[in-house]
Amino acid sequence: MGILSNTVNIYHFKVEGDIPPTADLFQWTAERLAINGFKPIDQGTAELSVGWVHVDDHRDSGFSVPAAFWRDHYLVFTLRRDQRRIPSALLKAYQQVAEHEYLSANPGLNRVPKQKREELRDAVRTSLLAKTLPVPSTWDAVWDTRTGLVTFTSLTPAIVELFETQFKKTFDGLRLVAIHPYSRAEQLADEAIKPALLNANMATSEAAVDLIKSNRWIGWDFLLWLLYKTLNDSSEYAVNRPGPGPENEPFTAYLDNRLVLFSENENGIQKITAAGPQDHFSEVRAALSAGKRIVEATIHLEKDELLWKMTLKGEMFHFASFKSPSVRIERDNTVDETSERESVFYERMYVLEQGMQLFHSLYAAFLGIRLGAGWNDEQNRIDEWLKGE
Repeated sequence: MGILSNTVNIYHFKVEGDIPPTADLFQWTAERLAINGFKPIDQGTAELSVGWVHVDDHRDSGFSVPAAFWRDHYLVFTLRRDQRRIPSALLKAYQQVAEHEYLSANPGLNRVPKQKREELRDAVRTSLLAKTLPVPSTWDAVWDTRTGLVTFTSLTPAIVELFETQFKKTFDGLRLVAIHPYSRAEQLADEAIKPALLNANMATSEAAVDLIKSNRWIGWDFLLWLLYKTLNDSSEYAVNRPGPGPENEPFTAYLDNRLVLFSENENGIQKITAAGPQDHFSEVRAALSAGKRIVEATIHLEKDELLWKMTLKGEMFHFASFKSPSVRIERDNTVDETSERESVFYERMYVLEQGMQLFHSLYAAFLGIRLGAGWNDEQNRIDEWLKGE
């Protein structure tokens, strides 16, 4: 699912370090991307190749022209990984054949010597690699140079780590810092409640891992609060954070279809999933009353006739299967293909950022209540609702 797909996974980073001035940014970025561009391995026996390619053409790793990666204040590029994989069972079978042939040619031996066995294994592996086509995989990245925000389209830990490593290798002096619930709260919270946010911080250091693990209460409370509001309120909110849409415009937000709950005790971690139509979420309420926490949920955001849907991972605030309104560009014979692709990109970023504006407005509304003077009353209402009172 690439950035131009109507449904995409989203992992957010903040770029830290000394970024070149805007006047030099194109040349610097073009050189760095080209140096670390993808190198094909389909004609050889190499097992792995990783590098950057165009978002519009995964065969092209040249970045000498602006159209390759430059979109106004966005830099957009794709991480490509080609990898050959030989099934272990296949390697073992061919290894046995090679060893049998060796013993047949050397009747005085009862078994293949260790060193020879390793040589045969390497030869078999090289032979199989030459017959195996590499499998390509790609993931898009969009770097907003105004805000320093990088949007990456994978949530798989190994792929995220690969992207971070390749980004750091490519852009000397820069690094990516994952945006998590606490850091996102720091960005969105009103000045009046920032002291309360600081007091509520359970971490004992500034390390990202500590800020994430020690503040899991943010995701737990946010999803519980949103479930309560979904079933007991109008689910209406107002845009209160900057973005493509005007402030103060109304929108609706609610949970539906799928929740994941977990509990942790001496017997380990237990997870349960509630999916499909719910009868007042009675089973979920019972599980919450028993001490379980909501750690993942499907959130719907609606504004006018437009709908966004995402699965929020509560611990990190990752967005899985983020579905936005469809982007449709009217084809015009007077517009070339490059201009049309760029138009699709801008429209796509517009609806993505509009959806994030709505989510941030919802999150900011929660923070205002959770860190404000009225939280105790809200908590009491939630507790009473869980008990069915």
